[in-house]
Amino acid sequence: MTNQIKLTDNDAAPLTEAAGDLKVFAPDLAYRKFSMVNVIFYGDPEKGQDWVLIDSGLPTSASGIVESAQHRFGSGARPAAIIMTHAHFDHAGSIETLARDWDVPVYAHPLEMPYLSGQASYPPADPMAGGGLLAVLSPLFPRSPVDVSTHLQMLPADRTVPGMPGWTWIATPGHAPGHVSLWRESDRTLIAGDAIVTTGQESIYEVMNQTLEMHGPPRYLTPDWMEAEESVQALAALEPELVISGHGRPARGAGMREALHRLAENFRAVAVPEGGHYDRKPAMPGKSDSDAYR
Repeated sequence: MTNQIKLTDNDAAPLTEAAGDLKVFAPDLAYRKFSMVNVIFYGDPEKGQDWVLIDSGLPTSASGIVESAQHRFGSGARPAAIIMTHAHFDHAGSIETLARDWDVPVYAHPLEMPYLSGQASYPPADPMAGGGLLAVLSPLFPRSPVDVSTHLQMLPADRTVPGMPGWTWIATPGHAPGHVSLWRESDRTLIAGDAIVTTGQESIYEVMNQTLEMHGPPRYLTPDWMEAEESVQALAALEPELVISGHGRPARGAGMREALHRLAENFRAVAVPEGGHYDRKPAMPGKSDSDAYR
């Protein structure tokens, strides 16, 4: 079976171009693509509500994130919080700079905290997982921990998301031990992080062209494929109407849901690489912390 589940342009969410290189896909949701990864801005500037940043992009993304925030929310805009789906280099690259300069709390699942408090590095990437030039280059990607321990807080155990009323967080491990996705039941909107992605992340061509497809998590950085499969199945069961992932364009509607169900039902044939060998012993927080979130 092919490892591509195609989507069409009809499945793409309509986008409005905005200042600061932002693309708006809902009244309170916008994103900016930094090279290979999306950074998401939550909050409706028309309503003057607090806003939240979801993930922090690459190490070179900080100034661009600040610029986009000021365009969308006004000069001197500072978020109520930063929510981390996980701490891989392309999602946590600018978190130290932003947390320090904005002096705001950073929320993450407890299983991601070793990677956000300077305690542990992720194991090296697996260049054999899935092929493609980005996979081959993946061992060169930064994996040293970042340290935002003075701003770091656990996501609430009741599954609410600070600064995002009406949203809940869902544990979606596999790609990272403490990976989370964000869900709004009222309009069935899903912020999936890297639990699923909507463009092939191993291929530079697909990354540059944003080819719209339904994929499992990026292969070269996914250590636990059994957990990744369970996470995709859980997301498919939500029957989302609108999805944005950490990589690729937002997608919506029946075609997107059909593709997501096909991915969930055929995950091992479609998503799991042959011959991958990634470290399955990630750093873990204290047992009492992690048990409360299972």
